[in-house]
Amino acid sequence: MSTNDLQPVAANDHLVADFQAYSAWRGHLSQSIAQLSRWLNEQDLNDSQTTLRIQGLLDRLKEDKLNIAFVAEFSRGKSELINAIFFAHYGKRILPSSAGRTTMCPTELLFDAGRVPSLQLLPIETRGNNVTTVEYRRYPEEWHSIALDIDDADSMQEAFKEIGRTQRVSVETAKRFGLYDESDPDQVVALDVHGEVEIPCWRHAMINFPHPLLEQGLVILDTPGLNAIGTEPELTLNLLPNAHAILFILAADTGVTKSDIEVWRNHIVRNQSGKRGRLVVLNKIDGLWDDLRTSAEIDAEIAKQVKTTAELLAMPSSQVYPVSAQKALLAKVQNDDVLLQKSCLSVLERALSDDLLPGKQDIVRDATQTEVEDLVSAIRSILQARQDGVQEQLAELTGLRGKNQDVIAQMMVKVSEDKKHFEQGLVRFQALRSVFSQQTNKLFSLLGKEALKAEIERIRDQMDRSLFSFGEGGLRSTMDNFFIDVNSSIAKSAEQVAEIQAMMAAMYKKFSEEHGLGQVTPPPFSTLKYHKELARLEKSFREHFNTIGKLLTTSQGRLTRKFFETVASRVVYVFEVANRDVENWLKAVMAPMETQVREHQLQLRRRLESIKRIHNATTTLEDRIQELEEMNRQLTEQITELNGKLRQVYGALQAEMQVFAKAA
Repeated sequence: MSTNDLQPVAANDHLVADFQAYSAWRGHLSQSIAQLSRWLNEQDLNDSQTTLRIQGLLDRLKEDKLNIAFVAEFSRGKSELINAIFFAHYGKRILPSSAGRTTMCPTELLFDAGRVPSLQLLPIETRGNNVTTVEYRRYPEEWHSIALDIDDADSMQEAFKEIGRTQRVSVETAKRFGLYDESDPDQVVALDVHGEVEIPCWRHAMINFPHPLLEQGLVILDTPGLNAIGTEPELTLNLLPNAHAILFILAADTGVTKSDIEVWRNHIVRNQSGKRGRLVVLNKIDGLWDDLRTSAEIDAEIAKQVKTTAELLAMPSSQVYPVSAQKALLAKVQNDDVLLQKSCLSVLERALSDDLLPGKQDIVRDATQTEVEDLVSAIRSILQARQDGVQEQLAELTGLRGKNQDVIAQMMVKVSEDKKHFEQGLVRFQALRSVFSQQTNKLFSLLGKEALKAEIERIRDQMDRSLFSFGEGGLRSTMDNFFIDVNSSIAKSAEQVAEIQAMMAAMYKKFSEEHGLGQVTPPPFSTLKYHKELARLEKSFREHFNTIGKLLTTSQGRLTRKFFETVASRVVYVFEVANRDVENWLKAVMAPMETQVREHQLQLRRRLESIKRIHNATTTLEDRIQELEEMNRQLTEQITELNGKLRQVYGALQAEMQVFAKAA
C-alpha cells in the first residue's frame, strides 16, 4: 500500500502540530535575526566577526534537535509505542513488535534532508576494535546501508526487521565483543548444544526517515533492554545523559520488576539531574480491561497500578502515564476515536508537548537572547562612539564661530597633540597584543588535545599489555590519576583565563581614563561546565566497577576497556568544546578594545582634517557644522533603528508557540 493512499493520522495529531508550532517559532526567530543581519550590512556595521557570530547563531537554530530516549526491558511494548506515535499512518506495524526481544541494538530515528531515506547499520564486529560509535559516524563506508521506500509500507516493514537480526557465534567471539560473561547464569543457560550463543548482528542502527516530527528536529533513541545498556557504554555515558527526555516504559501485566528497577536507578535517575524530562509509561493497560467489571472498577485498578509504580520509582503519580500502545495503534489505523481515547495515548502525546517543548523553548530562548544582546551591545557601542566623536567635533567647531585664524591654528595644534598622545598609547596597545598572544598560547597549551590524546594512548597501551592481570586496583588508580590530570588542566586554564581577564580589565580602564574610551568589562568565562561533565564521567566509571564486581574476568576486562574508550572519547570531546569556547571568548575579550581603538583613531583623524580644512579655507565653518549635524542626525537614527531591530528580536523570542499553532 502506498502512503499516498493513506490519510496520515500523525499529521493531524496535536503532538505534530505542537512540534510544527515550535519549529515555526524557531523559524520566525531566525527570520528576525536575519533581518537584523541584513540591516547591519546595509549600514556598513557588519564586520567579519559579527557575521560569523550571527551565522553560527542561525545555524544552531536551524540544526536545533530535541532528543527523546525510549528505554525499557524487553517485552514492555516499547516498539509498539513508537509504532503508535510515529508510524500509525502506514496502516500496519513498521517497527518489529512481538513477544520477546525485537530491538537488538540502539536505534536512532531522525531526519537529515541531505541524505536519502535509509537504514544504516553498524556491524557488531566493530565492537572488537574498541572504537566508539561516535567515531564510526565519521566513516559511512563502515555502515551497512538499506534504502527505504517510504511509499511502500511492506518494504519498510521488511527493512526494519533487519534491526532485530541475530547470529550464533562461539563463546570466545561473544567474549571478544563483550557480549558474554560466564559468571552470569542466565548467559550460561543460553548456550546451545554446539556451545554457541546468540548475539545481535548489529551494534547500532540509524533510520533516516521523513516523518513530520523528525522533520521538525525530533530525534528518537530506541534502546534495547538492560543487558544491551550495560554492554554498550555509549548508552550509559553519552546517549542517555544527553537526551532531553527519557520515556521509561513498563508493562501493566508484569508490574515493576527487579530488572526494571535496575534500569531506572542505574541508567535513568543517575543520568538526569532533575525530574523534568522523565516520563514513565505504564503500557498494556488493555490487559486490565475486563467485561465482567465496570468502567469505574477498571479505572480504579489502573489508578492503583499507577500509584504503586510511582511509589516504587519515587516519582509523582502525575508523571506516570497509563496507555495501551497496541490499542492506540489499532485505533489510529481504523480511525476509531473511541478506542483511541480509551487507549490514553493522546494524554501521553500531550504530556510530551506540554512537558518538553516549553522547556526546550526556554533553553533556546535564553541562549539566543544572550548572544543577540551581546551583538547589539557591541554595535551600539560603535555607534555611540561615533556619535560622541561627532558631537565633540560639533562642540569644538561651534566654539570657533567668530574666532580668528590664530584660535583655529591653536585648536589644530591641540588636536594634533591629542592624536600624537593617542598614537603613543597605540604602542602600548601593540605591546598588550603581544602579551595577550603569549597568554593565549599558554592557555591553549593547558587545553592541548594532543597531550591528552597521548595520555589516553599511554593508558590504552597499559591496558593492552595487562588485559588479564590489570586488576581493579591498578586500573582504578590509573583512572584516578587520569581524572586528576584532566581536571587539573581545566583548573589551570581557569587561572589563566582569570589572568587574561584581569590584564584586559586593567588595559580597558587605562585607555578609558587616558583617552576617554568607553569603559568595558571583559565578558566572564567559567570552566564549571567542563568540571561537571568530567565529574559525571568519573562517577559513571566508578559505578561501572561496582556493577561488574571486584574480580575482573576476561570479558569484564574487555567491557572495562570499552568503558574506558567511551570515557576517553567523551573527555576529548569536552576538551574540544573547551578549546572552541575559549577561542570565542578570547575574540570577545579583544574585539571591543580593537573596535574602540579603531573608532577613536578614526575620529581623531576626522577632527584634525576638519579643522585643517577650515584653517586652509577649503571649506567654510558653517558648512562643516552643517555636515556634522547631519551625521549626528543619521547616527541618532541608526541607534533608534538598531533598538527597533532588537525589539523585533525580543518580540520573536517572547512569542508563545500557541501563536504559531494555527499557522502550523
